[in-house]
Amino acid sequence: MKKTVRDYIRTIADFPHEGIMFRDVTTLFADARGFRMAIDQLLHPYAGERIDKVVGLEARGFILGGAIAHQLTVGFVPIRKKGKLPGQTISQAYKLEYGEAIMEIHEDALQPGERVLIVDDLLATGGTCEAGIKLVERLGAAVVGCAFVVDLPELGGRKLLERLGMSVHVLCEFDGA
Repeated sequence: MKKTVRDYIRTIADFPHEGIMFRDVTTLFADARGFRMAIDQLLHPYAGERIDKVVGLEARGFILGGAIAHQLTVGFVPIRKKGKLPGQTISQAYKLEYGEAIMEIHEDALQPGERVLIVDDLLATGGTCEAGIKLVERLGAAVVGCAFVVDLPELGGRKLLERLGMSVHVLCEFDGA
């Protein structure tokens, strides 16, 4: 039987809290075939489209985004948690389940008119990606799409991003949080 990307992802019960089914993509990253499959499938919908930069969301989005940027022969831009980037940054607050967090990007990371693909491992509520979209747009760049390995549809992130006018591409879904 041919394996899918979903087959490479392990589920860990009760991590980081009781009742959470954690979708661990490190097992996907550790397998050369699985990782290659994921990168190829994340890129597929954007074949032939102009993409100037790939933006990865902290932290597993860096792994995927770096590989995708390499395949596209374009630059990679990290969006990080507040205080992690040196130099001048702009920031965007977003809501977490309990409280708020802040993401940052270098103020010179993107140029007006550049076309950007945003990448992360998992789409849950969509808050982190929404903050990333706002940062990209504040720098004058345009988001071509948002690509994820895993979607947790019950948490509504895809619907949020689509309401913002984003094209969303996911490789697999898992029920539950």
